[in-house]
This record gives sequence, structure tokens and C-alpha cells, in this order.
Amino acid sequence: MEQQIKVKNRKIRYAVKISRKARKLRLDAYYDGRFVLTIPKGTTEGIIRTFLREKANWMLKQLLFFKHFKGGIFFRNDQKSYLAYKEKAQKLVEHRLSHFNKLYNLQFHTVRIKNHRTIWGSCSDKKNLNFSYKLLFLPKHIADYIIVHELCHLEAFDHSEKFWKLVGRAVPHYQKIEKELKYTY
Repeated sequence: MEQQIKVKNRKIRYAVKISRKARKLRLDAYYDGRFVLTIPKGTTEGIIRTFLREKANWMLKQLLFFKHFKGGIFFRNDQKSYLAYKEKAQKLVEHRLSHFNKLYNLQFHTVRIKNHRTIWGSCSDKKNLNFSYKLLFLPKHIADYIIVHELCHLEAFDHSEKFWKLVGRAVPHYQKIEKELKYTY
């Protein structure tokens, strides 16, 4: 069910999803400016209002972050947008992978562009790299970080100290970008 909250004279829409598996309230932000509040079954309206008031500034920060997208456009997770931008995203990712892999010289199998709904990229144990087509609309430094992040997982498949040292070779300010990324998806 679609609802809205007023934050600093701005109406922010959100959907409520009731989950039998949820143990706590969770608020997710999406590219298109939507918010989804997942609540455990039986959560009272008062608890929901209190939770949303506590998250109000975070919600505004999410919306501000989305303005980083080229043209300030929100892209929906739909097949039409994915198909329209998939090839261009593939070229961008392959170009940047080639650039950064000169530093690392790591082997990978395939690079796929997907219509991910909740992640920017992934690296499989079969050495396949997957990226969201929406990388195309991120600021260059953030897209580069995500590409380097997944590339480094080919060498260190965890978030160990070794992994972060690898990332730091190409993106020395990765911690700052990590903080920016907390406002995505």
C-alpha cells in the first residue's frame, strides 16, 4: 500500500510491505525515488510513524544522492530502460575494466550487464563479473570504484584487509566513496 510522509515541507512517498519473516523495520531506497518500508506483521501505526520520523533526514539524503544521476533522472527497474542502456553500459564497463586491469592483471571469464534491483555489481566464484546497467548514470568516480571493487574480488573473494589494500591501489579514497554508496539502493 502506497503512503506518504511530509519531511521539511516535502512529501515523500513510500510503500509498506508486511513480512512474516521480518524481525525489525527496514527502509529501502530505490533509483526511481521510491522507498519501501518492510515491517513485521503486527507492527503498530505508532511504531511506524516513529521509525519514519527517525529516518526522515536519511530519506532526504537518499533523494539528494539520486540527483547525482545524469540529468537528475530517476530510472525505474523496468525492461525498457534496461534494454535501452544495456549495450552502452557494457561498453563503459569493459573500457574501465581494461583500464584498471592494467594495474591488477587479473583473469575473469565473462562480464554481464544486468538489471539488478538491489546491488551495483557482483563477482562469482566462477570469475564472472556482473554489473547493473545503472552504473552508466552514476558519477564517474563511483562507477569506477564499483568496477574496481568487483575486479578485486577476483583476487580476494571477501572484504579482508588484503582485499581493501587491492582496492586502495586504484582507488585510494575508497572509504569516502563507500560512505556515498550507503545512500544508494
